[in-house]
Amino acid sequence: MAIIQVEHLNYQYSNSDTKAIDDVSFEIQAGDWVAIVGHNGSGKSTLAKLLIGLMAADSGKITIDGQELTPDSVWQIREKVGMVFQNPDNQFVGATVADDVAFGMENRAVDRDTMVAKVDQALKQVGMSAYKDREPANLSGGQKQRVALAGIIAIAPKILILDEATSMLDPRGRQEILAVIQQLKTDLNLTVLSITHDIDEAANADRLVVIDDGRFVEEATPDNVFNHGQQLIDMGLDVPLSEKLKDALQKRHIAVPQSYLDERGLIDWLRTSRLNK
Repeated sequence: MAIIQVEHLNYQYSNSDTKAIDDVSFEIQAGDWVAIVGHNGSGKSTLAKLLIGLMAADSGKITIDGQELTPDSVWQIREKVGMVFQNPDNQFVGATVADDVAFGMENRAVDRDTMVAKVDQALKQVGMSAYKDREPANLSGGQKQRVALAGIIAIAPKILILDEATSMLDPRGRQEILAVIQQLKTDLNLTVLSITHDIDEAANADRLVVIDDGRFVEEATPDNVFNHGQQLIDMGLDVPLSEKLKDALQKRHIAVPQSYLDERGLIDWLRTSRLNK
């Protein structure tokens, strides 16, 4: 069953001559991880804001968990969706890590005993229990994103939206956060929607939705999308290292597999190919 349905969505900023979102339609199935990829300025973040009602579409329809997004239903829908932004500092409101994780539950009038238990559980799930009494401002970038995730999972949403949530992290911090999200998705049966131009983050997804200048281009598995290496480059996107290496080999008139291979798959192919004979 589709937990997110987007139908013929359109949005144009008042100071722009072109649409930021131009007749975009797609579906996301419950329990899937879908990455929406596109170059900077392609409309990804605008789409994320439309999905949770931070902005109203000019036309089109958004349905979340069987409920159409309208001015009357927006607060009910936000109960089902948690969103982690690019800069976690913009989400912090508490004096301590524990206070911040508790904030969403306080707004929902959760009783104190339940709140304390859920704060402890959420911090344990993201590996931040030891930082419970720390000030969020004194944490590293990766630690801040873990706390932001804890605040979201404490309110038990059905859907987690990541809006460039790993873009400000170093490679190690990025991999740590992606591993945490993957585990949370499995443990909590979350539907994950990541808005990203980072190809490593996109590779974790079950499916990719590619948009270019606000228009829908393709929906497919990562393997199928990454196999269109030159097309992605033409749209201002990066491609996996394995695809770059395949392209370099092709330019040297070396026959390479046409299907997508991740780094491990390409290494295995290189080991058995005639290049080593």
